[in-house]
Amino acid sequence: MTSSSTSGSGPLVVYGATWCPDCRRAKQFLASHRIAYDWVDLEVHPERTAEVEARNAGKRIIPTIVFPDGSFLAEPSNDELADRIGLSRAASMREYDLVIVGGGPTGLTTAIYGARENAKVLIVERSAPGGQAGVTERFDNYPGFPDGVGGAELAERMTQQAERYGVEILQAVGATSVGRDGPMMRVELSTGDFVLAPAVLVATGSTYRRTGADGEADPIGAGIHFCATCDGPFYKGAGDVTVVGGGNSGLEEGLFLTQFAEHVTVIQSHPTLTANRLLQDKVLNHPKMSVMLDSAITSFNATETGKLKSVTVRHGDAEVEHETAAAFVFIGLDPNTDFLDGSLKVDERGFLVTDTNFRTSSDGVFAAGDVRSGSTKQIASAVGEGAAVAIQIRYHLDSLAARE
Repeated sequence: MTSSSTSGSGPLVVYGATWCPDCRRAKQFLASHRIAYDWVDLEVHPERTAEVEARNAGKRIIPTIVFPDGSFLAEPSNDELADRIGLSRAASMREYDLVIVGGGPTGLTTAIYGARENAKVLIVERSAPGGQAGVTERFDNYPGFPDGVGGAELAERMTQQAERYGVEILQAVGATSVGRDGPMMRVELSTGDFVLAPAVLVATGSTYRRTGADGEADPIGAGIHFCATCDGPFYKGAGDVTVVGGGNSGLEEGLFLTQFAEHVTVIQSHPTLTANRLLQDKVLNHPKMSVMLDSAITSFNATETGKLKSVTVRHGDAEVEHETAAAFVFIGLDPNTDFLDGSLKVDERGFLVTDTNFRTSSDGVFAAGDVRSGSTKQIASAVGEGAAVAIQIRYHLDSLAARE
């Protein structure tokens, strides 16, 4: 990483190329923290390579990120980016009443409930508050917003409400382990620090699996989606939308999408559909649906404005370009539990197992939201679980106080 400062001012600019993984990472980091930037693809605009070379002693280092004050970072890590944009990454105290790992809708809701009862609450979020909700284009199924609400706006409202009650939020800081330290739980942080609390909530959610095809990262939210009930209504009247995945989720969501698009194409990498027979029969006999078996997407193709326009599909040795307004990817979810290193009981898919009171296999550690086994993976239920687990955590803290 190198940095310097030049005169002048302007928008934050990211210089890079679509094939560059560090460029994709930096863009995703900025987007997750809802920081606007201009993207300069040097393959599309080679004449601007000189601007990168001028800042890097003649070297073509990407990504090079130029800030409004003229300073820049070259090949920055996420930690360096976090420090540069002024994110809070150091806890103000050593001990809290409750530490919440994960700042999505579940964690934010629990924090609001806890802080309203004067608990000292810390949220540790490896990305930005709001989680996946914060980078979802729009919610049309969240109660109280009859005209829908943007994911970023909803995340910002939740974050502001939590902060109004005194919740402390560490951004771009991950938890690396959760374990017992005497009567307290100890949460090790990615910064090398640690915090203590008698109660910990794991609300780290889950991550949608990606196809890994070329061009997948950029159109997410602008044609690539992972929730049909959230984003399907935006494609009312579209000629074709594509569903990637032939399991139960893929076919269920595909059937839902027929309410909006004129046609739904299901792309399945296996030679057969893997959903249950009833769903297969519905899809195969639906007049608005077709299935491409034993096929795989090799690239997502976007317009100059970043909107998805087509997917390239490989079938055997042949490749075809399939025009589509959107691609909904349903190839599975992975729980964000790697940092626990097997310290808590999980189900066969790796999601945390809890009792009916959201207690995990370790006393004092709770789990709620998408990371929990049996959760419904919807934002309304994530908020509901956040409120419900807050009550159970309060009971837990009250019982500890009664023993003293």
